[in-house]
Amino acid sequence: MSLMIDIRKLGLFNKMAKEGGNTVANHLSQMTGMQTEMEITKINFIDIPDIKTHIGDEKQIGISIEMVEKPHGYILFLFNARSAKDLAHGMIGDMGETSDAGGFTDMERSAIQEIGNIMTSGFIDGWANVLDTTIDISTPNFTFGPGSGMVDQLVGGRDNDMALMFDSRVHALDSDINVKVYTFPELEELVELMQEIEV
Repeated sequence: MSLMIDIRKLGLFNKMAKEGGNTVANHLSQMTGMQTEMEITKINFIDIPDIKTHIGDEKQIGISIEMVEKPHGYILFLFNARSAKDLAHGMIGDMGETSDAGGFTDMERSAIQEIGNIMTSGFIDGWANVLDTTIDISTPNFTFGPGSGMVDQLVGGRDNDMALMFDSRVHALDSDINVKVYTFPELEELVELMQEIEV
């Protein structure tokens, strides 16, 4: 299986990033009442050790899902605790108990979980639209710790140690919320799906 792709199809990478990002931003805006937008900063093929360096060891909240259909692989959303709290408050509004202390209340936790569901399914829906397929995903998995460790856990054991990295950010315009998205599809399967698309 080759990673060679028709040059006319390279625009599909941008389209996938854009469509996935816009779907996430629209869903988040509806759920939290905050105006959010997605900015794709760059798309790179990058060695996994370099991604770990790029993400760094700072402790963050990670939401990861596994794609259980082609193009198999993982998607990882990373954000800091402050961003998570702001998103949770946007979603809960005046309905429930929130905490300005270091930890998260049960209500904040379940709001963040729901936001994780929205972001991951929105991103994958965007991809599936572009690739003209359906992509089933696992239940989102939440972790708190160094971002580099999460990458290691997800794809550290890959034979081909290169991944496709969409460095994307979700911005909430009225708030200092920053969410980054990293994707690790199986490259050969992704290319195979792209080859089937008419451009």
